[in-house]
Amino acid sequence: MTIHQYADSYDNSANRNVRVSDETLSKLARCSSGSLTTQLFKRGFRQPAFVGLKAMSGPNTKPFAGRAYTMRFIPAREDIDTYGTMTTKPNGDNLQWQGVEQIQPGDVLVIDSRNDPAAASAGNILVTRLLARGAKAIVTDGALRDGSEIAALPLPAYAREITATTRISYHHVADLQVPIGCAGIAVYPGDVIVGDVDGLTLVPAHLAEELAEVCLEQDDIENYLSMRIAGGESLWGVYPPSPEAVAGYKDWVASGRPAIPSIIANGGN
Repeated sequence: MTIHQYADSYDNSANRNVRVSDETLSKLARCSSGSLTTQLFKRGFRQPAFVGLKAMSGPNTKPFAGRAYTMRFIPAREDIDTYGTMTTKPNGDNLQWQGVEQIQPGDVLVIDSRNDPAAASAGNILVTRLLARGAKAIVTDGALRDGSEIAALPLPAYAREITATTRISYHHVADLQVPIGCAGIAVYPGDVIVGDVDGLTLVPAHLAEELAEVCLEQDDIENYLSMRIAGGESLWGVYPPSPEAVAGYKDWVASGRPAIPSIIANGGN
């Protein structure tokens, strides 16, 4: 009796060498997080959202999509992570500065802070440098410092907390551009991070182009369905859409997308 059977080789269909184009990033930035997570679930990804991370600029946060540049923290050690590592030239015990200087336009700096907000992952000056280098955002599952200053910048920034404590008190930068975990999500360099005021979603790079198209389509039809629900129709047959509802959507598009009167605007009457 065969209890286990193993293959001689392994073929992973996930192409990790895909570089997502700027055009695809632009499309993904217009997709809703609801459509992205739904379509990812259909493809087997149960939890692609960075739960618990908040946009520091709140309602002023603008939608974006960018390629993940990863940075991995480990716990700091007292004999290594000293103030002496803050040198005016690169050194092996302060990889954070090197990482920031390697950021390319369209990148999102994603930091694995081990979900530990005891010390800041970065502050205003590093975030300002990211902005100058063309980054799309900074994401950490720990904390940031200089919260009010970062919130005033046009670069989206996401974290669990705000703290003034310097990074080297608790965190050592161990690696750059390696697979990391951030808020419980596996992030590989080059994956796409899509963000807005509601939060963040990870899109594997090899699925980015496909999802950009299908999610824009889903958002469009759901906008139509939402107007029908606001017009007083029942959920049944409308959401999720029946074949008749899909046909109605196509007719609506063909007729120039006319407004559908809402009973909500009239107080429900």
